[in-house]
Amino acid sequence: MAALVQEQPLVLKYHNGALLKGTVTVNLIWYGKFTPIQRSIIVDFVQSLNSPKSQNPSVASWWKTTEKYKGGAGSPTLVVGKQFLDENYSLGKSLKNSHIVYLAAKGGHLSGAVNIVLTAKDVAVNGFCMNRCGSHGSNRVPARFAYAWVGNSETQCPGYCAWPFHQPVYGPQTPPLVAPNGDVGVDGMVINLAAVLAGTVTNPFNNGYFQGPPTAPLEAVTACTGVFGSGAYPGYAGSVLTDKTTGASYNAHGVNGRKYLLPAMWDPQTSQCSTLV
Repeated sequence: MAALVQEQPLVLKYHNGALLKGTVTVNLIWYGKFTPIQRSIIVDFVQSLNSPKSQNPSVASWWKTTEKYKGGAGSPTLVVGKQFLDENYSLGKSLKNSHIVYLAAKGGHLSGAVNIVLTAKDVAVNGFCMNRCGSHGSNRVPARFAYAWVGNSETQCPGYCAWPFHQPVYGPQTPPLVAPNGDVGVDGMVINLAAVLAGTVTNPFNNGYFQGPPTAPLEAVTACTGVFGSGAYPGYAGSVLTDKTTGASYNAHGVNGRKYLLPAMWDPQTSQCSTLV
């Protein structure tokens, strides 16, 4: 019987397309109102992805799993490029996909860049809280560029997009974990930004690594949903580290003394969801 219930290895098929490699510039488009502290939590996260100086387990060691994906040597080096602030909601507070692409284009159309739109807690985005907390894609006009979007779910659906820092919408009602940077919405954004960045570099143009239909693919992190530490199961994030002073849960150290909770990433060498702790 034991053989029957063993988990099948998870396989993300490589569809022979381009991956993002080398130096990738991350341009950030802030839509709506974010405090300077909120912006610094996210900027520090992006800068931590390639910072070898952080103690282990580190954000950089989490990101290193991306180098195991075919199509080039080494994990991409992400650098923060331009930042754009749109605090006056130039397109209103209810956005469609076309608005996200329009905002992403503010970052330019360079092939070695990813333009990321970050929407504030009072901005509704088509599909947000219904079936997605963030997304990524690419646009061919006027030149091909990769873009991503992540929303702040603090007031709209923290149980859906900021779990495990909030009670889940469904399933076992385990106590929420304490957010490592003291901001449920933005610490939740980091989890979803981690997912879309990993998906963007390993499946930038919908012909890289994924499982299932290209219209709704399972990717590097979304194939491992809900797993943050060893022993995770539905409703339980797994065994993670606890900050002795604040009681916050984390599994990765970053720059400037930051701590983050990052989701598991699929490891192509083991065909397993790999966690830092």
